[in-house]
Amino acid sequence: MSVTNQASQSAVYNDKVVRQFTIMTVVWGVVGMLVGVIIAAQLTWPELNLGIEWLSYGRLRPLHTNAVIFAFGGCGLFAASYYVVQRTCQTRIFSDGLAAFTFWGWQLVIVLAAITLPLGLTSGKEYAELEWPIDLLIAVVWVAYAVVFFGTIGKRKVRHIYVANWFFGAFILAVAMLHIVNSAALPVDGFKSYSAYAGVQDAMVQWWYGHNAVGFFLTAGFLGMMYYFIPKQAERPVYSYRLSIVHFWALIFTYMWAGPHHLHYTALPDWTQSVGMV
Repeated sequence: MSVTNQASQSAVYNDKVVRQFTIMTVVWGVVGMLVGVIIAAQLTWPELNLGIEWLSYGRLRPLHTNAVIFAFGGCGLFAASYYVVQRTCQTRIFSDGLAAFTFWGWQLVIVLAAITLPLGLTSGKEYAELEWPIDLLIAVVWVAYAVVFFGTIGKRKVRHIYVANWFFGAFILAVAMLHIVNSAALPVDGFKSYSAYAGVQDAMVQWWYGHNAVGFFLTAGFLGMMYYFIPKQAERPVYSYRLSIVHFWALIFTYMWAGPHHLHYTALPDWTQSVGMV
């Protein structure tokens, strides 16, 4: 690409926020996987925690999973979706200010997780361990993200909505719904809350969330990346646009119901377990 084309493209698109999220994807990837290596080593050499409670397996394991999924994976998804939506819609991102807020807000969420989880401040819900003040911040950042993404779709210069944006859009909407419903809680102080659900209902809601954190955060969003970058690298169009839409709806309709397969042979009703299994 010529210097002139690069300059004109930077004038049209906001790539600053894309670069910021891309850099932090690498940073948090290294941090998150390093913590994973440390706790994996602790399974063989438990004394590696040096007798310090903040470095114990039980404290660091949720830090590792949150860092890899939401810090490493999340920053990658923010970067890719902001990059792709501008180019497939042929328009600048909806709001530079809100996009910057999503970057700094998401980094704040990650730093707060890195502080609170080793301190043992946790809701105890897998992949949703963060306590209620951080959950509220996540919701605010995510709403801003949705406004930026769908606002960009709304002012697109082309009639067609490319399939990658279908996947990014589903990922954003589904994660918002999952997070808000599963994180409903009754605060008892500044850093402690109890789930709004009880017993088997709590388990069902948690694994509806937990399974679809994989299904939408780690699957739908990354499929959005695939549908843009693989054809781009191959210098070929998507093999079948019709098939890509079948793929989209097949994933969306089936993944959402599979959470109960994490709860086989439990107090969950048999019919619910069977639906999840099927």
